[in-house]
Amino acid sequence: MAAVLGVRTEYDDVLGVIAPLGLAAAAGVTCLVVDLDTRGPAYPGERALADLVAEGPRRIELAPSGGSVAVLRNGGVDWRDALETIERLRASWPGMVLRAPREASSLPWPVIPVVSMLPGVLAPTRNRPAVWQLTDHGQRPPGPGPTLPPLRRSALTSLLQLRLLPARRWTAAWRTVWELPWP
Repeated sequence: MAAVLGVRTEYDDVLGVIAPLGLAAAAGVTCLVVDLDTRGPAYPGERALADLVAEGPRRIELAPSGGSVAVLRNGGVDWRDALETIERLRASWPGMVLRAPREASSLPWPVIPVVSMLPGVLAPTRNRPAVWQLTDHGQRPPGPGPTLPPLRRSALTSLLQLRLLPARRWTAAWRTVWELPWP
């Protein structure tokens, strides 16, 4: 059975797109990112989770091959309607990261909050465990959890184009997230 972690951001759609990629790239195994967020920015891809729910997964989708990260876009299906399909994928993928929607509070897997350390009135005030995305403004996280180094523009661009290697330092910072006990 695959290790499964979900990630959710509260206010930052860009971080909501790249955080699952960073966590998946740091898994140390071939990992599938499954987008459960019907309202967030869409990942590219030929097939979507909605297709797999309607038609069932193809053999190739149940047999991961080389490479570190694969991405399955949402396609408009609610995560509750996709649970059976997600479990089928989980049985064949070594690792799985779920991009959780903001309103999904009852996923059957751990969901990790990822919080941007924005300045001023946008500064986070939560003190619960989270993954903290640092910015160039030198703020300290208000709660416990791993911190990610600030992303350079070139690394952010690479991640948004689904090219994961240029953000090595940022991706490496995600490794500890897999080792922590998340509720």
